[in-house]
Amino acid sequence: MVDDLGHVPRLLVVDDDPDIRELVIEQLAREGYALQAAKDVAGVRAALAAGPIDLIVLDLGLPDGDGLALCRQLRAEGHDGAIIMVTARDSAIDRVLGLELGADDYLTKPFEPRELSARVRNLLRRRPPAARPGGMQIARFGRWRLDLVKRRLIAPDDSLVMLSSTEFDILNRFVEAPHQPLSREVLLPSRAATAAFDRTIDNQISRLRHKLAAAGDDLILTVRNQGYLLAADVTFE
Repeated sequence: MVDDLGHVPRLLVVDDDPDIRELVIEQLAREGYALQAAKDVAGVRAALAAGPIDLIVLDLGLPDGDGLALCRQLRAEGHDGAIIMVTARDSAIDRVLGLELGADDYLTKPFEPRELSARVRNLLRRRPPAARPGGMQIARFGRWRLDLVKRRLIAPDDSLVMLSSTEFDILNRFVEAPHQPLSREVLLPSRAATAAFDRTIDNQISRLRHKLAAAGDDLILTVRNQGYLLAADVTFE
């Protein structure tokens, strides 16, 4: 698979079970991705040190660490690639926690390999970031800053707020068009075909609102029959 910019997405499959690793890699290889595999946290670190990874398929039960903790650490360090968590834990609490810690999607074992392929494709269909005047790297809105290069949200107290890659993409579109209602199709183009009844976007918006509300700010408003808007002026630097 080659995207519109001629880039072959690099994927990292992380699982301590060699049979599952082989099954996932065999399925994703049919899509033409550049694939790497790791069996533990150390392997993930080594792969990331060797070069950028566009998407990680991450098992939560690893022999030298916990996948949830690793996801949190990667987001705190500025990793902006997509993360799909794969686990045998069939708990709503685990799913919510995984998404809150920065995962973009969550699959429970056993899963249909073709479903994984479909979710990978959806997460990789990202619009390239819009050009900024003068190479600006920071978007300021209200008391917040969005780092457009490291893809991180900086709170009023200068602490980092973890964002999934999908949350960053949505917030990026908001700062491109402040005070303008944006439809679900615009906010998440990868799900445009099902946006009318897909609640994924609403869930992502809810999580963004929750993170901004930690500082007492209510900046993302619902516009009836139109979508959502960012109620803040935006400046770039």
